Amino acid sequence: MDNVAVPAGNYVSKVLELFAGYGDAEAIVAGERRFTYNDVRTGILTMAAALYNHGLRPGVSVGILAGSAPETVALQFGVHLMGGRVAWIAPNSPVSFRREFLALSGVDAFVYDADSYPEAGAELAATGDLPVFCIGADGLGPDLKAAPVVTELPFDLADVTTEPQALFQTGGTTGQPKLVHHKQRFFETVLAFGERYLATGGHHMRHLALSGYWHVSAQMPAHMSLFTGGTYIIQDGFDVEEFYDLIASERITDTLIPPPLLGYLLDNPATEKADLSSLRWVSLGGSPTAPARMSQAIARMGTVLRPAYGMSEAPIIAAYPQIPDDPALLSSVGQPYGDLQLEIRDPDGNVLPIGETGEICVSGGVMMAGYWGLPELTAETLVDGWLRTGDVGYLDEAGNLFLVDRLKDMILTGWGSTNVYARPIENVLAAIPGVAAAAVIGVPHATWGEAVHACVVLSPGVTMTEDEVKAAVSAELNDLWAPRTVEFLEALPLTEANKVNKLELRARYLASTS
Repeated sequence: MDNVAVPAGNYVSKVLELFAGYGDAEAIVAGERRFTYNDVRTGILTMAAALYNHGLRPGVSVGILAGSAPETVALQFGVHLMGGRVAWIAPNSPVSFRREFLALSGVDAFVYDADSYPEAGAELAATGDLPVFCIGADGLGPDLKAAPVVTELPFDLADVTTEPQALFQTGGTTGQPKLVHHKQRFFETVLAFGERYLATGGHHMRHLALSGYWHVSAQMPAHMSLFTGGTYIIQDGFDVEEFYDLIASERITDTLIPPPLLGYLLDNPATEKADLSSLRWVSLGGSPTAPARMSQAIARMGTVLRPAYGMSEAPIIAAYPQIPDDPALLSSVGQPYGDLQLEIRDPDGNVLPIGETGEICVSGGVMMAGYWGLPELTAETLVDGWLRTGDVGYLDEAGNLFLVDRLKDMILTGWGSTNVYARPIENVLAAIPGVAAAAVIGVPHATWGEAVHACVVLSPGVTMTEDEVKAAVSAELNDLWAPRTVEFLEALPLTEANKVNKLELRARYLASTS
């Protein structure tokens, strides 16, 4: 083993130390390819050396368009080893977004996955005057996968004086996505989470990744697995049969599922016969999970479900320590996670007492440093060391957090301009037999300003009328909260982060009524 030493100020020093200690244990599985921790450690050094040998220097910033190839993991750590900044470009974001983000990120070089995104990568590479590198052959730049393997770096680590950083796109549920800026503190905090996990006797993780490594919420569990000596298993694309086959054959202990996908799985016949005996935690994140769906999932999968709440700006805010015995708590998202502090505040920034609803504000190590290139928005969102999430919720006496809605999704309706929140209505809709999925938005109303509009997806073979939907909500809540209009869809549109795309639902409604 080499004797590479990294300055103590760079978190990658700890990563290399951990990986050397885990040695020949299995670190990453991607299809037929399997990598030990020694392989990954060597890959990190090789990536850093390859970039340096092609003219890039410590402090470099690199834009990346890639999925979850093992080399992508080594690439990020390699850039960070150089004290550099990575800017992740979401592969499934609109073409115009990708161009704007690459320009906004201000990078010195661009890397794309020539195996998975040959056309998109080449198109994006052509938009800027940047050095181009590839992961895979037949691209527009040198293939980093083919770089000579090294055990010593071609540069002096004493020259690395800059801080590792990363930019991630947000999910874009409230507007055009932004670049969220995370500094070294974020990665150091995840390392600390891993140390605490091992110290408290956490199980040996075998994490199955469905989301791309380019998303910050996917990196959290990937790094938790790697930092604790577990195995990071990648499923390229989603197929139900392959998903269940991997769980059984690889003895998967952990995975992260977005709630829309959970609903799809629960309605799929393959779920009934799947071998899920190895699962220890199935985290649910990206959007709220209706209590009715939670109950169904627990009945099928057992008490392995763990709803979690986070966002690109703070990827883990709250999570269930365990499935609660009280069914009423299934509508919560658990309790603050790790070092995170959480307060509920009114519009003036005053902290509200237990049980009162207001904006969720958080502070902790996984909190972003700001929005890259958007100082005014950063100043509005980060106030005195606290992140204003834009989400509305409340805490109970036990510290459980209950989400009510997005602050910007609040619907002002009725003669008294009453605050009506989408999530309670969506929970009622999801509990109606035959409803597979539902989303609620506010739409223009001539008399009340706004009205509740429900978008409903029915299970196969189910028929339902608009009046039946309205009556079910009215009976559970009241007439004011009941939808004024109901739209039946075959599926709900999703963002690249697998959240319901309410912008698209609103645009579709406005187009249909114009």
